[in-house]
Amino acid sequence: MTEQYADVNGVKLCYEVFGDGYPLFLIHGFGAKKENWIAQIPDLSKHFKVIRLDNRGAGKSDRPNGKYTMEIFADDINGLMEHLGIEKANIAGWSLGGMIVQNFVLKYPERVNKMILINTNHGFPDESGPEVYKNMRLSDLEMKKEDHAKAWWAGTRTSFHLKFRKQMEAAPSKMWYGVWSAEELIKESAINPPTAKDINMQAEALKTHNTFDRLDTIKNPTLILTASHDRLIPKSSMEQIHEKLPNSTIVVMEKAGHSSPLSKAPEVNQNIIDFLKD
Repeated sequence: MTEQYADVNGVKLCYEVFGDGYPLFLIHGFGAKKENWIAQIPDLSKHFKVIRLDNRGAGKSDRPNGKYTMEIFADDINGLMEHLGIEKANIAGWSLGGMIVQNFVLKYPERVNKMILINTNHGFPDESGPEVYKNMRLSDLEMKKEDHAKAWWAGTRTSFHLKFRKQMEAAPSKMWYGVWSAEELIKESAINPPTAKDINMQAEALKTHNTFDRLDTIKNPTLILTASHDRLIPKSSMEQIHEKLPNSTIVVMEKAGHSSPLSKAPEVNQNIIDFLKD
């Protein structure tokens, strides 16, 4: 599918549409971009009209100055839905994307059918949490200036389970599930990467995320996918979301880290398909 652009809330958002059927929006994470959903597109597009987009401040979307908030990210999704003439859809978010999705369904409940939350949280106890995210990403940017591939491999320590990481290191050109390889991910991560400004803006948005006390008002069926060895957002955070959401199901990806949508793609995809088809 060719990339397209939509004028939304004063910015141009870049998006792609794959497949036909009931619409499913995919919202990416912190310092990421729409291509991070590479392992989901082939399977999910066989069943749904899949729309993946670059958030403002990411990928090929505009990167405006000014404050970023969860409400603004939510408004952007609403604007894209209006642009596409979609009244209601399923929506999935990974990490920061899952935070955006929570805020979106709270503000626009009539727009959402079912919700999928992947390796995300309900907020931060104080501003130290967003600072950790920011500093980790800024350090990553500095490392990539010296050696992009080496920096990418360093990042896998917090993204992948040890066993899976070792398998990637032993065969970096191996095509996992016929969809992606470590070598391809490294190349893709060098295209339209985040800048220090983008990281700082997204970190400010994290400070506006706190849904815990409102989660019990969300009645939408929700699938929660968490990873057993997520070092960025522990399983316990998602268990807390599950306890608060009255209509939720939680599934644990065993021996997986924060990038479980990549390392556990078949399992993640099948859980999503089964949940949405039910």
